[in-house]
Amino acid sequence: MDPNTLVLFFFVFVLSIFLGFELIAKVPATLHTPLMSGSNAISGITIVGALLSAGGKGNQVSIMLGTLAVAFAMINVVGGYLVTDRMLAMFKKKETPATK
Repeated sequence: MDPNTLVLFFFVFVLSIFLGFELIAKVPATLHTPLMSGSNAISGITIVGALLSAGGKGNQVSIMLGTLAVAFAMINVVGGYLVTDRMLAMFKKKETPATK
Protein backbone atom coordinates (compact mmCIF):
# COMPACT_ATOMS: atom_id res chain seq x y z
CA MET A 1 0.00 0.00 0.00
CA ASP A 2 1.21 3.46 -0.87
CA PRO A 3 2.43 5.44 2.20
CA ASN A 4 0.42 8.49 1.06
CA THR A 5 -2.75 6.40 1.04
CA LEU A 6 -2.00 5.13 4.52
CA VAL A 7 -1.52 8.69 5.79
CA LEU A 8 -4.78 9.73 4.15
CA PHE A 9 -6.65 6.82 5.78
CA PHE A 10 -5.17 7.69 9.16
CA PHE A 11 -6.11 11.37 8.71
CA VAL A 12 -9.73 10.46 7.88
CA PHE A 13 -9.84 8.10 10.87
CA VAL A 14 -8.57 10.73 13.33
CA LEU A 15 -10.86 13.38 11.83
CA SER A 16 -13.87 11.08 12.22
CA ILE A 17 -12.99 10.50 15.89
CA PHE A 18 -12.95 14.24 16.59
CA LEU A 19 -16.11 14.85 14.58
CA GLY A 20 -17.95 12.01 16.32
CA PHE A 21 -16.91 13.27 19.74
CA GLU A 22 -18.10 16.81 18.97
CA LEU A 23 -21.43 15.59 17.63
CA ILE A 24 -22.13 13.25 20.53
CA ALA A 25 -21.11 15.83 23.15
CA LYS A 26 -23.72 18.28 21.87
CA VAL A 27 -26.69 15.87 21.94
CA PRO A 28 -29.25 16.82 24.60
CA ALA A 29 -30.40 14.09 26.98
CA THR A 30 -33.95 14.10 25.57
CA LEU A 31 -32.67 13.09 22.13
CA HIS A 32 -30.29 10.40 23.33
CA THR A 33 -32.79 7.51 23.25
CA PRO A 34 -34.08 8.14 19.69
CA LEU A 35 -30.52 8.52 18.44
CA MET A 36 -29.54 5.26 20.14
CA SER A 37 -32.33 3.48 18.30
CA GLY A 38 -31.17 4.99 15.02
CA SER A 39 -27.58 3.97 15.62
CA ASN A 40 -28.74 0.43 16.43
CA ALA A 41 -30.38 0.29 13.00
CA ILE A 42 -27.11 1.38 11.41
CA SER A 43 -25.29 -1.33 13.36
CA GLY A 44 -27.76 -3.81 11.92
CA ILE A 45 -26.59 -2.81 8.46
CA THR A 46 -23.02 -3.30 9.66
CA ILE A 47 -23.91 -6.85 10.68
CA VAL A 48 -25.11 -7.59 7.15
CA GLY A 49 -21.85 -6.31 5.69
CA ALA A 50 -19.81 -8.26 8.22
CA LEU A 51 -21.76 -11.44 7.44
CA LEU A 52 -21.04 -10.97 3.74
CA SER A 53 -17.36 -10.51 4.53
CA ALA A 54 -17.20 -13.50 6.87
CA GLY A 55 -19.08 -15.83 4.56
CA GLY A 56 -17.49 -14.79 1.30
CA LYS A 57 -14.91 -16.66 -0.66
CA GLY A 58 -11.75 -14.93 0.43
CA ASN A 59 -8.52 -15.56 2.17
CA GLN A 60 -8.33 -16.71 5.77
CA VAL A 61 -7.56 -13.24 7.15
CA SER A 62 -10.65 -11.63 5.60
CA ILE A 63 -12.87 -14.43 6.95
CA MET A 64 -11.43 -14.04 10.46
CA LEU A 65 -11.80 -10.24 10.35
CA GLY A 66 -15.36 -10.62 9.08
CA THR A 67 -16.17 -13.00 11.92
CA LEU A 68 -14.66 -10.57 14.41
CA ALA A 69 -16.71 -7.75 12.85
CA VAL A 70 -19.90 -9.82 13.25
CA ALA A 71 -19.12 -10.41 16.92
CA PHE A 72 -18.40 -6.75 17.66
CA ALA A 73 -21.43 -5.52 15.72
CA MET A 74 -23.70 -7.96 17.57
CA ILE A 75 -22.31 -6.80 20.92
CA ASN A 76 -22.99 -3.22 19.84
CA VAL A 77 -26.57 -3.92 18.75
CA VAL A 78 -27.52 -6.01 21.78
CA GLY A 79 -25.91 -3.56 24.18
CA GLY A 80 -27.58 -0.63 22.46
CA TYR A 81 -31.01 -2.19 22.72
CA LEU A 82 -30.44 -3.06 26.39
CA VAL A 83 -29.42 0.52 27.17
CA THR A 84 -32.36 1.90 25.18
CA ASP A 85 -34.78 -0.42 26.98
CA ARG A 86 -33.37 0.59 30.34
CA MET A 87 -33.65 4.29 29.49
CA LEU A 88 -37.24 3.90 28.30
CA ALA A 89 -38.10 2.05 31.51
CA MET A 90 -37.10 5.16 33.45
CA PHE A 91 -39.96 7.08 31.80
CA LYS A 92 -42.68 4.54 32.63
CA LYS A 93 -45.02 5.35 35.44
CA LYS A 94 -44.44 3.28 38.49
CA GLU A 95 -47.49 1.37 39.63
CA THR A 96 -48.40 1.89 43.25
CA PRO A 97 -49.43 -1.24 45.12
CA ALA A 98 -53.16 -1.34 45.77
CA THR A 99 -54.04 -0.87 49.41
CA LYS A 100 -56.50 -3.37 50.81
